[in-house]
Amino acid sequence: MNDKTIVTHNGNFHADDVFSIAALKSIFPSVKLIRTRDLAIIANADIVVDVGGEYDADAGRFDHHQRGGAGQRENGIPYSSFGLIWQQYGSEICHGNQDVARAVDAGLVSTIDAIDCGYGEGVSEGISLSQTISMFNPTWQEDSHFDSCFDQAVDFASRVLARFIASANGGISAKEIVAKAIDNAEDPRLIVLEQYTPWKRTVHALSDQALYVIYPSQTGQWRIQTVPVEPGSFEDRKSLPEAWAGLSDNELQQVTGIDDAMFCHNGLFIAGAESFESTMKMASIALNQ
Repeated sequence: MNDKTIVTHNGNFHADDVFSIAALKSIFPSVKLIRTRDLAIIANADIVVDVGGEYDADAGRFDHHQRGGAGQRENGIPYSSFGLIWQQYGSEICHGNQDVARAVDAGLVSTIDAIDCGYGEGVSEGISLSQTISMFNPTWQEDSHFDSCFDQAVDFASRVLARFIASANGGISAKEIVAKAIDNAEDPRLIVLEQYTPWKRTVHALSDQALYVIYPSQTGQWRIQTVPVEPGSFEDRKSLPEAWAGLSDNELQQVTGIDDAMFCHNGLFIAGAESFESTMKMASIALNQ
């Protein structure tokens, strides 16, 4: 399975061919990679990426430069070679998890495809990952070989891809945990997590009643955090009590009557106590004010 020959074009490279090879190497780690435009070599390759003028997944051909391209997503973003590779192998690369594969396509693959195909809609401004990959090409002032620079770019892309997959997997797993916590909440205004997981997007998607989320911190204490009116907003659905603002330790303990209260941020969006029980008391006070 690993004794495959993969061909992509030589010379200047871009994010789509670099990430395509990085993706393929994650499931075919011992492949022979050839960078060429020699048609005879291309014809004998097992997998051809971003060159050759043909898209036929069954035949291992993944180019998008031919007339008419190689199709597009439902949102209009065309497929570059990376998108075509991901369609064929993304699920396998993500160990059969289609949800993770779709999340990586939405967050990484489709953006690289859009930039490579000149489809600017929805692509953010500023330095992009595609531009970063392009900077691995040797400049006119450098006496570097394109192939060695390509290998460096693939190594970098492999690490980025692995982190995107890990992040997508973490986000999907967190969604399931938070959704269960919402379903199990005794008071829909207060969501309790037994371990910290990213929660904001799921809470906003599934609960319009939640005001606070309680979770354990990495240092063992507990936190209560306000639910913002929308992800990324600095406005909360319900702030913590004004009298707590900026207080800590003894001062906060005197105001709350909770002997292990630790702190409350001056912005009234997060506070904490040593124990779960005390943090729940803080939540009760906040809910009733």
